[in-house]
Amino acid sequence: MRHVVIVAGGSGTRLWPLSRKGMPKQLLPLVGDKSLLRLAYERVEPVVGADHVWVCTGASYRDVVESELPEIDPAHILGEPIGRDSLNAVAWPSAVLAGQDPEASVAVVTADQIMRPLETFRERLALAYDVVEAQPEALVTFGVVPTSAHTGYGYLHRGDEIEGFDDVTSVLEFREKPDRVTAEQYLTSGDYWWNSGMFVWRARTFLDQLQVLAPESYDIVTAIAADPSRVEELFPKAPKISVDYAIMEPVSRGEGSARVLAVALPIQWYDIGGFPALAEQLPHDADGNAGEGSVVHLDSHDTLVINRTDDGHLVATVGVSDMVVVRTADVTLVCPKGDTERIKQLVAAVREQAGEAFV
Repeated sequence: MRHVVIVAGGSGTRLWPLSRKGMPKQLLPLVGDKSLLRLAYERVEPVVGADHVWVCTGASYRDVVESELPEIDPAHILGEPIGRDSLNAVAWPSAVLAGQDPEASVAVVTADQIMRPLETFRERLALAYDVVEAQPEALVTFGVVPTSAHTGYGYLHRGDEIEGFDDVTSVLEFREKPDRVTAEQYLTSGDYWWNSGMFVWRARTFLDQLQVLAPESYDIVTAIAADPSRVEELFPKAPKISVDYAIMEPVSRGEGSARVLAVALPIQWYDIGGFPALAEQLPHDADGNAGEGSVVHLDSHDTLVINRTDDGHLVATVGVSDMVVVRTADVTLVCPKGDTERIKQLVAAVREQAGEAFV
């Protein structure tokens, strides 16, 4: 049986103050009037049906997730008592599904991406299921066909094409976010795809690799799957590590018994990881300024202003370039675009100097 797990547990700190501790980015209507989680659900539901959609999120967000996705069974919402990075967020539902169905195929998607056109994504998702059902030893990822030399994404170095499948290749290695020169080389070569962070695998195959490469996590998630009442006791003990570092990269190097394949994803793909990426999805004026809400610019360029207040407040700029300005009911952020990666540090400083109420 085919299943989808939507991973929706991140805190979204790089989008503070829009994304807050009690309402992270995946639950917010950042682009249009639907939350990123709702958009993720609507992308996958036509492929597998509501009965086969699962969500792994923070335990404190369960109620909001249930209200956002009333179509899915509340038992399919797995609430992490504490975040332990992506390995455990995908391993736990894989263990649950393997226990229910030894032949289960699992797609793992995230709730912080925008994709167009949807039909192409759905076709490639179905293709990835076909691959793992024909080749049970495969761990499949999606390689987004790059449209620019983007330095904010990781890359996949693709290898030989897989016989019997169009646009499916082996993966030679995973590459970290490159500098500009390296990204240009990747784009020119045609041998690299953006690493989407989405996967499809047989649940049993993934768990076999987990047992060998990350045995501590394997013991924890299989124990929780066998006895869900132990989640608060056991989950916080899981090593904090990403699925790429723990499983996908070692397997691509020949460790474990599986192999990593990639399905080409020729779509418009945006990972809404921070304000520069969010700005790409919002309306722009003739000077490259993006944003929403009540805003007036004079001689300002390439600036993002988001004014999310209901008190009639106006945000006005003059002579500003390459800035981010975000106003909420209780916080105003002003930040050069080049420093947006430091917002995580800023949130830590806010917590220490102003208190938890503002984070």
